[in-house]
Amino acid sequence: MSSISSLDLKTLITRSVCDVFDTMLSMKVESIEDKTSELSNGHQIVGTVGFAGTVLGNLNLHVGKELAYQMTAAMMDMETDEIEGDEEVHDVIGELCNMISGDLKSRLCDSGHACDLSIPSITSGKQFKIESKGWDRNEQYGFCCGDHTALVAVYMKSAN
Repeated sequence: MSSISSLDLKTLITRSVCDVFDTMLSMKVESIEDKTSELSNGHQIVGTVGFAGTVLGNLNLHVGKELAYQMTAAMMDMETDEIEGDEEVHDVIGELCNMISGDLKSRLCDSGHACDLSIPSITSGKQFKIESKGWDRNEQYGFCCGDHTALVAVYMKSAN
C-alpha cells in the first residue's frame, strides 16, 4: 500500500475533471493557477462527496451559479433559460462531483486504499467559506471553463 502523500493528486484530479467535463458536458476545461478569483464573490454552489475506509476525506467541487447553470443545461441538453429551478442544478453538480470522486476512489483503491463514497451533498449561497482542518493533505486545483472558474478541493488522511 502506497502512502497518500505519494499520490499525484494534481494529475489525477486534472485528468478526471477534464474527462468528466468533456464526456458528460461537451465542455473543455483547463487547469489554472489562480484558484479563487471568481468564486470569492457572488453566489456559489459546492458539491461534496466524502470517502471513508483506509483513507478518509472529502472532495468539493466549487462553481459559480452562472457556470452551474451552463453545466446543467449542457448535461440535460437544454438552454439555461429552460432550467426550472435550483433543484436541477444541485442534482447535476452533485452528480458531477460524484463522478470525479468515483474516479478518485478508483485510483485510491488501485493504490491499496480501499474506501467507499458518501452520497453527494450541496451547499449553495453567497459569502461563505468551507474550511476543513486536521487532514494530512489539503489541496485545491483551479480550472477555467470559458470565462468561468471551477475549483476542486481534496481533503484526505489515513484512517489509522
